[in-house]
Amino acid sequence: MFMWDDAFMQRALLVALFLGPMCGLLGVFVTARRMSFFSDTVAHAALAGVALGLWFGFVDPTIPMILFSLVVAGAMLWLKEQTDLLTDTVMALLLSGSVALGLVVLGMLKGFRQHLDRYLFGDIFSVGWTDVWTALAASVSVMTLIFLNLNSLTMLSTHEDLAHVSGIPVKRLNYLFIFFLTVTVALSIRLLGIMLVTSLVVIPPAAARSLARNLRQQIILSLLIGLLASGGGVALSFPLDKPGGPTITLTLVGVFFASLAISRIRSNWRSGVQEV
Repeated sequence: MFMWDDAFMQRALLVALFLGPMCGLLGVFVTARRMSFFSDTVAHAALAGVALGLWFGFVDPTIPMILFSLVVAGAMLWLKEQTDLLTDTVMALLLSGSVALGLVVLGMLKGFRQHLDRYLFGDIFSVGWTDVWTALAASVSVMTLIFLNLNSLTMLSTHEDLAHVSGIPVKRLNYLFIFFLTVTVALSIRLLGIMLVTSLVVIPPAAARSLARNLRQQIILSLLIGLLASGGGVALSFPLDKPGGPTITLTLVGVFFASLAISRIRSNWRSGVQEV
């Protein structure tokens, strides 16, 4: 237990345990609504936010990163509503434009390589107590939103037109969901980095779907997988002397393939029982 005596390990574990389940829970609705590419676009847009934050002299560019990500998320919704462009076209346009802007701004800066690596690939072991409390506040807020609007979000994810006819405030709920998803992805960049953050949103619900029989089970399993894989990845990264973000992602991938194996074994067992 000696490694847990270090404050940086305690902070890293707490941030992982707060953000992991939150991303897993949001991911259930992200994957159901086929918005995985949306979270990836927001994550890559954060690069421009980081670059602009450093350019304007922010010591910690987290706030401009979140604000720029929200601008890009709002632009995606606006373009989807105001034009005939397909959703993936809008996302590809804003993703490439944001990354290009970020690279241009970074090209004008000198001496910020360490900051760039931290946001590209994650640096969970450098988080402070402010990051821990921010992650806790975000986790409580997102989970409260999801569970208070669970029925509405479920209907919105399965049949948006029916949700509108049923009196659900579709537009308001869409914007609220996008807001929390964007903030969650932006905050989680410190955990996994821009390149890998989508894995924490997409893989837990994908693994849970192989094992769950209904939406309730998928939500619970996705929460647990996000919790165990993120915490387990942090715990493994220290003795293995590997970076936290990639270790968490590889742990998630391992859990995903384990869930497929369990699902296949369970299916074969049921087939054998029915034949008998």
